[in-house]
Amino acid sequence: QAQLVESGGGLVQAGGSLRLSCAASGRMFSSYAMAWFRQAPGKVREFVAVISWRGLSTDYADSVKGRFTISRDNAKSTVYLQMNSLTPEDTADYYCAAHNGYVSTTDSDYAYWGQGPQVTVSS
Repeated sequence: QAQLVESGGGLVQAGGSLRLSCAASGRMFSSYAMAWFRQAPGKVREFVAVISWRGLSTDYADSVKGRFTISRDNAKSTVYLQMNSLTPEDTADYYCAAHNGYVSTTDSDYAYWGQGPQVTVSS
């Protein structure tokens, strides 16, 4: 069973950057697909980015392509989300999630979730 602990959220001005980290416990991390989702106030949770267990495959939501980069370090059991050129529309709680299987953009496929640090982008 995986447990996920996120860090790196906070307040940033539009155009700035943040990097989120998600540290996983449990020996199965290296075989899990890892993803980031986000939920803005009053909106449904949406997919942001996903990376396969070996890091060879990634996928991004259209709204973040070219600005966000997902990566992982299996030796550290950690997945990252580098967010550049942030806009106020990126303001949300960001959730790390783990899926013991294939790359998926569907949140219901993910069994393990982090606590969702808040990212606030001011204009």
